[in-house]
Amino acid sequence: MSKGVSPASALATLRAAEARDGRLNVARRRELLGRLEAAMFAHAARFAAAVDADYGGPAGGRSRTDTLLADVVLVADAARHARRKVAGWARPRRARVPYPFWPASAREVPEPKGIVGIMAPWNYPVQLALLPTVDALAAGNRVIVKPSEATPATAALLAEMLPASLGPDIAQVVLGGPDVAADFAAQPFDHLVFTGGTETGRKVALAAAANLVPVTLELGGKCPVIVPAGADLARAARNILAAKAVNAGQTCIAPDTVLLVGHGFGSFLAACRATGIGLPETAIANPAQAARLDRLTAGLTLHPLAPDGPGLRRALALAELPPGSAAATEELFGPVLGVVSLASLAEAIAWVRARPAPLAIYLNGASAAETKAVTEATRSGAVVTERGVEYAAFPDLGFGGIGASGHGRTHGRAGFTALSHFRAMVHHSGWSLSRLFDLPRKAFAERLIDKLAKLD
Repeated sequence: MSKGVSPASALATLRAAEARDGRLNVARRRELLGRLEAAMFAHAARFAAAVDADYGGPAGGRSRTDTLLADVVLVADAARHARRKVAGWARPRRARVPYPFWPASAREVPEPKGIVGIMAPWNYPVQLALLPTVDALAAGNRVIVKPSEATPATAALLAEMLPASLGPDIAQVVLGGPDVAADFAAQPFDHLVFTGGTETGRKVALAAAANLVPVTLELGGKCPVIVPAGADLARAARNILAAKAVNAGQTCIAPDTVLLVGHGFGSFLAACRATGIGLPETAIANPAQAARLDRLTAGLTLHPLAPDGPGLRRALALAELPPGSAAATEELFGPVLGVVSLASLAEAIAWVRARPAPLAIYLNGASAAETKAVTEATRSGAVVTERGVEYAAFPDLGFGGIGASGHGRTHGRAGFTALSHFRAMVHHSGWSLSRLFDLPRKAFAERLIDKLAKLD
């Protein structure tokens, strides 16, 4: 992949534009968000073709539906939502002034941070480059995007589309491999958004820390699905597999491991086979990801739900996970669904608590009391009942993890807030009681201080 512009030169270009043209006011932000929405639809077919090519094309490929819904429409919806809401989000907030300081006024004013760097992964190469772009534009920032080198056709299209749609003084795209990514993470941005694996996220956070750059980390983890004893297995199986089949399980919030409480593995496997959901429309992205998945599942008995397709297009498969196995500890991130049979809800909660907090915990067939018990005893970015990954498409719902699954929030008002600097603005006028404590102090002021401190 041609590297083109370097991270440092892209940052210098936008710093110069910021100094020359100033901040983006709300009207300008709304215009840019509208242009991004229009560009998503104008390039929809090209995006679908590019991502398909990056996933192996005719020998495997990426589902056109997965790309159009999860990459194109989702970003367009987010841009439309932000365009409608940004004027309200950007209003200053009045703050209460304690009476000793009257007459004075105080407010918090959301201002752009400046230049936001965005590092996107390969699994949703359009969505995860451009949803943070929506947040950044709504907050009035300029952006530099570093797409994944693992999806070169999509990266090249982003490098063409984004500056053309928003203007090179608003958006820059940097192409390149791991060396460029390392250089990118080390730049003195005003904020850095990274989406990817937890170990890489740690390296990015360390690189950003050298420049005291605040970061938003969207990472991963083993998202569990709890199926309590009273659940309808047929309904649970359909909900779980519908979520797992999206992008062939290559989703940070995909169901990773099903915790069966009081149900046998054989019964759940039969319920899964009865759904008719077996072969995803999307392939494993590349041979390196296939090899990683094969390493994780080596020695396990896989129970495929359908015959495999061409190339790296593999069927969904279930596997019982022995304690301590690699598949029981590492994120599967593919079309394999782990299953663990447990005797009680307490054991399921203990299983979740024994691992780093995931992006999402799913419950299927849980009562209100069971949902409350799980929610109160665990940590996660989200708790979702009866379905799976769709909540990431809610434009007004903040998205993010906690602990090892990430920190900071994206999407909607939460994303606007994360990428805004809330500057305190205070105006004093006239005399106030607080000025009694100005130097030189009188004896009355000393006695009043003692009274306030409850020393007399």
